[in-house]
This record gives sequence, structure tokens and C-alpha cells, in this order.
Amino acid sequence: MVTKQIREEGLEFSPKFDENGLIPAIAQDIKTGQILMAAFMNQASLEMTIKTGFATYFSRSRQKIWKKGQDSGHVQKVEQILVDCDQDCLILKVLIPPERTGQCHVGYQSCFYRALKKNSVNKLEFVAEKVYDPKEVYKKQE
Repeated sequence: MVTKQIREEGLEFSPKFDENGLIPAIAQDIKTGQILMAAFMNQASLEMTIKTGFATYFSRSRQKIWKKGQDSGHVQKVEQILVDCDQDCLILKVLIPPERTGQCHVGYQSCFYRALKKNSVNKLEFVAEKVYDPKEVYKKQE
């Protein structure tokens, strides 16, 4: 059994999955530091990520494992996996191939392309521009 102290201060990787068997994972560009996306992993997708070196997540909406870029080609090569103090959240430091710009399925470099407008409680504003046309990338699926 992993104690709280061992989990928080030890050197054993013991990810703490939630009641649904998931752990949040944040993908961060290792070169720029930009947060690219947030997703979830289950035990199997985490093991696949570690084994293959490419980010693999669990889709809550589709209820299945998916390798990032399996349809778009926008893969994430995992260079480092950081774990927080409670081991209940991961950061994947990823390398993005230069020819595969854009990590968001709607065409942006990052899924975080909007921000809450200053002095507003419910209005967003764009803080980035599209870097690719998703209709071109995903046309094979239509």
C-alpha cells in the first residue's frame, strides 16, 4: 500500500486515478512552454504513452483510448512526464514536429485560444489565430 507520505515525497510513481479510473493530463510544448491541451488518461492509455513515447489519452465522450494525432497527424512526442505532489495530475512535456503545427481540433495551436474578457463575467475574446484549416485536415473522416 502506498502511504500519503510515500506518494507525496517518495520516488515511486503511483498515479492516483479518480473514481472513474481517470487522471487529468496537461500537454505542454517543451520548446515554448505553451499549454496545448488538457485531457484525461486511464491506466491503459498512460501505459501506452510510457511504452510508445507518444501521448495517448482516454476520450470521455467516446469512451475509448485515442492516440493524439491518429486522425490529424498532430502527434505529441512525450519528452517528460511530470507528476504533481498528490500524483493526481500529470503534465506531459511534448515535442511537436515543426510540420505539424496546431494541436486543437478546431484549428488553433492550443486548445486555449480564448480568454475571459476583462471586466466581464460571461464574455470571451480570442487571444490566438487559427494555424490550420480543420476541414482540410479532417476531410478524410467526412
